[in-house]
Amino acid sequence: MPSDPLAPLLDLADVRPALDQARAAVDAAMRHRALRRSGGPVAAEIALRTSVASAALDTHGFDLEGVRAGVVTDPVVQGALRATAALDGLSGTWTKAPRQVLAKLHTLVARDVVTAGELGRPADPNVVPRLDALAALVAGGTNAPVLLQAAVVHGELLALKAFAGPNGVVARAAARLTLVAGGLDPRGLLAMDVGHRSREPEYVGSANAFATGTPDGVRSWLRHFSAATERAAQELLDVCEKAAG
Repeated sequence: MPSDPLAPLLDLADVRPALDQARAAVDAAMRHRALRRSGGPVAAEIALRTSVASAALDTHGFDLEGVRAGVVTDPVVQGALRATAALDGLSGTWTKAPRQVLAKLHTLVARDVVTAGELGRPADPNVVPRLDALAALVAGGTNAPVLLQAAVVHGELLALKAFAGPNGVVARAAARLTLVAGGLDPRGLLAMDVGHRSREPEYVGSANAFATGTPDGVRSWLRHFSAATERAAQELLDVCEKAAG
């Protein structure tokens, strides 16, 4: 049997304990009592917050309350909202036809930003082999923990600059979709992009480090992703506490 291509990443210094700690924070947040009676409103609030944060990370920052009120028409914000709303419906297809789902995400995110001919297509044909390799991982090519899989999906799509326009929004949506489809966050309750936005300089720096492909660069990104996940779990707890009154 071929070896798991992501398994060596767990042996990088501090990566496994960081991922384990993040997973524990997620599991604890998912047990909050408010989710038993207010899960729908909590999920809606998390969807709003993480979408606004994702758009902001692509330099389209707008006030959360303005977006909530419906007065923000920025196309990247609206695209991020559309992508988040679509994740549940795409989760069953993600591990079967990941390239198809990525095309759909890009179409949702960028339909009012790039030309029709660019929608759903890789921005550069030279990235297609790496996109295919990433798709093979998503479609059952690894048994690594789902947090690690999501981190690699996110980092690789950023590194490839895979799609025209707001590629980062697509990468972040694909990472969240990995968590949904992988069962760690089946209801889409983790405000992952709030976590990334709260550590934005580290997010940018570690993503650039990941793109180098060096062990230290990959380790930096995985540690950031773990910390951002913990922050996302805290955001869920905060929203739950508010919902619980």
